[in-house]
Amino acid sequence: MDLQDFDLNLLLVFDQMLKKKRVSRVAEALGVTQPAISRSLKRLRALLGDELFHRTATGMEPTAYAEHLAATVRAVLDALHNAINQKFQFDPKTSSRNFTIRMTDIGELMILPRLLQHLSREAPGVSITIIRGNNETLKTDMETGQVDLAIGLIETLEAGFFRRQIFKQGYVCVFRPDHPLAGKPLTLEDFERAEHAVVTAAGTGHARIDELIEAQGIKRKVKLRIPNYASLERLLQGSEMIATVPEALVQTNFSPLTLSYARHPVSLPRLPIEEFWHARFHRDPANEWLRNVIAVRCALPAIEPLR
Repeated sequence: MDLQDFDLNLLLVFDQMLKKKRVSRVAEALGVTQPAISRSLKRLRALLGDELFHRTATGMEPTAYAEHLAATVRAVLDALHNAINQKFQFDPKTSSRNFTIRMTDIGELMILPRLLQHLSREAPGVSITIIRGNNETLKTDMETGQVDLAIGLIETLEAGFFRRQIFKQGYVCVFRPDHPLAGKPLTLEDFERAEHAVVTAAGTGHARIDELIEAQGIKRKVKLRIPNYASLERLLQGSEMIATVPEALVQTNFSPLTLSYARHPVSLPRLPIEEFWHARFHRDPANEWLRNVIAVRCALPAIEPLR
């Protein structure tokens, strides 16, 4: 017999018939008509090739084959009931799950240290894999479950995805501490005269800032373009260049860069940094736990005002 021909409701009828022994009682228990139960029994007999129940003075009694099936059918129904009704749970203290997160190098600097500190205390068996990737494959990677979360300024994820804002990110200008522009307000004229190092960060939302600067007709003397922030500090320390970076990199409460900075002379919006997840993980308690940890423990809710 092919299982695709089998209706789960037939197992319910079979199980109830073992208990109730009368068609009328089974119909009442399952909330259907007696003819419907009779038709189900007829289908069962045809599928299984056995009479299954025979009529007696005390009700419908099972055949030897029905008794043979009884325990297995009951176990299957119990297992299905428990699986459906059992709360989907995740215990970070005992879990050994690995989460794959797509984020930029700036995300690593701003979020990953706090996340790892929290994991060491609350989820010692949980591990993290960070990937870069690009926006062309991100949607497919998340739809197929290869990526659990994506963090950043991502405008390509819409239908089928959920998002949650972690914080809003502003931008500042940075330069070496003894730079001629240090210690005074940075004017738009200073900005246009200076040589710039530009972090392109391809495939991320940071390129939005460059687009917004150019959209205002502001011309920069771009001396250097680099793909990420990793080498920026060393390059600026030995040159006259300035750079536009996320303000969190120079905050006193979170300061991986030992550079001087100034309020940006160009009017720029504060851009939302969000975490994204696919609908397939929306009710996954492990994914929900990770999302909450990042939003509550690893965000930067208290970014100090820039002087």
